[in-house]
Amino acid sequence: MTDDQGGRDQRPSPDALLRQAEREGRGRLKIFLGAAPGVGKTFAMLLTAQAKRRDGADLVVGVVETHGRAETEGLVAGLEVVPRRTVRHKGHALAEMDLDAILARRPKIVLVDELAHTNAPGSRHAKRYLDVQELLDAGIDVYSTLNIQHVESLNDVVAKITRVRVRETVPDSVIDRADDIEVIDITPEDLIQRLKEGKVYVPRTAEQAIRHYFSPGNLTALRELALRRTADRVDDQLLTHMQAHAIAGPWAAGERLLVCIDQDAGGGALVRYARRQAERLRARWGAIHVETSRDLRLSEAERDRIADTLRLVERLGGEAMTIPGRDVADAVVEYARANNITHLVIAKSGRPRWSELLHGSVAHSLIRRAGDISVHVIAAAKSGDAVPPKTVRTETDGRWTFDGLPYLAATGYVAAALGLGHLLHLALGLSNIALVFLTAVLASAVTGGLGPSLYACVASVLAFNYFFLPPLYTFTISDPENIVALLVFAVVAAIASNLTARVRAQALTARQRAKTTEDLYRFSRKLAGVVTMDDLLWATAYQIAAMLKAHVVLLMPDGDKPGDRLTVRAGYPPEDVLEEADLAAAMWSWQNNKPAGRGADTLPGARWLFLPMRTGRGPVALVGVDTGGGERGRKSGLLSPDQRRLLDALGDQAALAIERVTLAEDVDRAKLAAETERLRSALLTSISHDLRTPLASILGSATSLTRYGTTLDEAGRLDLATNIQEEAERLNRFIANLLDMTRLESGAVRPRSGPVDLSEMVGSALERTGRILAGHSVEVNLAPDLPMVELDPVLFEQVLFNLLDNAAKYAPAGSRVTVRAKRSGDAVEVQLMDEGDGIPPADVDRIFDKFYRVHAQDRQRAGTGLGLAICRGFVEAMGGAIAAGNRSDRSGAVFTLTIPAAADLPALEDSSS
Repeated sequence: MTDDQGGRDQRPSPDALLRQAEREGRGRLKIFLGAAPGVGKTFAMLLTAQAKRRDGADLVVGVVETHGRAETEGLVAGLEVVPRRTVRHKGHALAEMDLDAILARRPKIVLVDELAHTNAPGSRHAKRYLDVQELLDAGIDVYSTLNIQHVESLNDVVAKITRVRVRETVPDSVIDRADDIEVIDITPEDLIQRLKEGKVYVPRTAEQAIRHYFSPGNLTALRELALRRTADRVDDQLLTHMQAHAIAGPWAAGERLLVCIDQDAGGGALVRYARRQAERLRARWGAIHVETSRDLRLSEAERDRIADTLRLVERLGGEAMTIPGRDVADAVVEYARANNITHLVIAKSGRPRWSELLHGSVAHSLIRRAGDISVHVIAAAKSGDAVPPKTVRTETDGRWTFDGLPYLAATGYVAAALGLGHLLHLALGLSNIALVFLTAVLASAVTGGLGPSLYACVASVLAFNYFFLPPLYTFTISDPENIVALLVFAVVAAIASNLTARVRAQALTARQRAKTTEDLYRFSRKLAGVVTMDDLLWATAYQIAAMLKAHVVLLMPDGDKPGDRLTVRAGYPPEDVLEEADLAAAMWSWQNNKPAGRGADTLPGARWLFLPMRTGRGPVALVGVDTGGGERGRKSGLLSPDQRRLLDALGDQAALAIERVTLAEDVDRAKLAAETERLRSALLTSISHDLRTPLASILGSATSLTRYGTTLDEAGRLDLATNIQEEAERLNRFIANLLDMTRLESGAVRPRSGPVDLSEMVGSALERTGRILAGHSVEVNLAPDLPMVELDPVLFEQVLFNLLDNAAKYAPAGSRVTVRAKRSGDAVEVQLMDEGDGIPPADVDRIFDKFYRVHAQDRQRAGTGLGLAICRGFVEAMGGAIAAGNRSDRSGAVFTLTIPAAADLPALEDSSS
């Protein structure tokens, strides 16, 4: 497809096609939008639904709020209604839309009233519009209703108009995703009459509403907001349709205005004129600057002027953009047609007539190529600023100086061509020698640009004439044919140098953009691997300084309070120090969440520019940029539009990374706090049970002995004394476990390992647990070839005691507790098995955690939850390992200890012999 006006290929916009592809497979959303409650949104939705039902559409009612209005309830009749689900909240039964039932029913269309509604706590989604999005993703069409005051971006505007702030809002993205918007509108007089008739609120409430919210002025303003928001959405749909179908604009269904910005003075006046014109036309507007190869030769003052003008556009509510292009007029017209621009505004050129004839006029080119687009040519504002000559310059010590190196290189190329020409002149004609000089011109254009190439062109013409055209060694030309050949050579050389210089400039621009993109990608990769805040801030400061060629500081508040003082957390170079005035500007920027300093609206004469680094949660840090090289006597330049966008991109990436690190730290703190709280709760629970229970038994038995000791027989007194002893031992074991755990956590456990006979350790542990295991049978099976083991006998005996005590608690009375041991390579494997219920699979990995009890609900059987944790700590301290599992032959738990064997010790004889 070709454009009949521009003659260029017109292809569908990839972004527009992508937006259309994203809608494939999704349901369609139709919103009945009203300016205020009571305009009849639900009524209109039900009328449409009844018409669809009569046409045979599969339609159900998800939720419709009739508010007791008889005419609205009458329209529900005949429609299939999905019963609502009941949600209990604070003793009240709330009826909510049954999302799962609708998804299971899967109708073609579902009616969902009141899009901004907040769902009851416990629902899958907090807001009803999220329910609608799930329905749309499932391919179900949705009809819904919404008032304009519930749109998030208009919430503040409505609050200023009506002095009533609506708390329930929906994001603007919901409106932007709507396929159809139908404005339900009635005049303020008709709505007020409906209020008086009691069709919206009860009479007393209606009287108050008329005096406040529903005043004629408020309703008129709300109607305009609704119509404007709908017009914006329709305009976006029209633009997407044109871009997706490669339709060349403009379609004057709505007005769009674009102002062209360049480096000339008076851009501010041009922008203000465009803003006033857009207001008169009630049109969207924006500004564009086309970046060509000529921009590479602009001075810093001209670059700053462009940046200032584009920032003015943003302050006045327009959209500012910079696009690359070879020809300004072509790029502007192409952008205008792609974005349905109907009006172009450009300043009249202030250059002399001869300059326009030589270089062309952008205004004249736009007028010729604009076609149906209206072009407004405005007289250029007068300014005393002299435009510096467009020569190639470099910056040295703050002064602009002429760079002669490319011209010296061009002289060398011409000299080399001259020497080669003398060699070839013996065998070739003049035309071939001219090509040698043309090569020198092209080489100068490639290496130095347009200026050196034109210089090489003049030098080549003179050299060719002086050394090769008769009469030789004079600038006189005797043959008229040689005059023509020289002129043709000069023209060809000038054209070739100009084209080559343009290609070089475009290549440099493309290379710079590719480098910037690569740097951004590497920066994002670097941020993804950073885990500490200090490393992240340093990497960010270095990257911004390297890419902007500026000094950079990053500031963050000392604490979480809004008034906390900002401190420099990172900077490049590191020796940069902010003065009090700079810190004051930074503090203002942080507190107001706005830029401050050099080039900003606040403190524009400062040396540093401070910008908040924001995420969705708000500002997370502050970046300061000084393009003056950190010197007090040197004034910083303004950031160019490209530099500002680059700084914004770097800041956005860094802000997200800072938020990620902060959230990770918050999660770690939350986990630590939760674990601390869990341990505290478990400790208090254990103390309340395991201390109070034995103490209660001891106190009870002691009190009985004191009061009734003389009346009790010997057996009774012995029974009470035994109970006191047993409970005191139980209490002692609890205190010992707490002390052992404290020793483990403090690192105070220092095993005194040595060769030990395992059978002695088992016998000693069984002797200590004799009273505990009195109700169980114990089987000991130790292999005859067991070597001596390397361990601490005191710690290991405590390990066996805790495991036997655990088996006694969880194995039923009369069951068997088995202790086995066998050699396994250079270690000894000890197994302790019981015949209880075993360990639930979900608890196997946590069985050795502190205060963790599998049968915590059984308060009589459950212990403190420290015994097994102490076992693991002691065993690992001695260089061994412990594991838990379930028996394979029957129900019951099995604990396996792997203990290193003592080196170079003979095996023990069979203990049974």
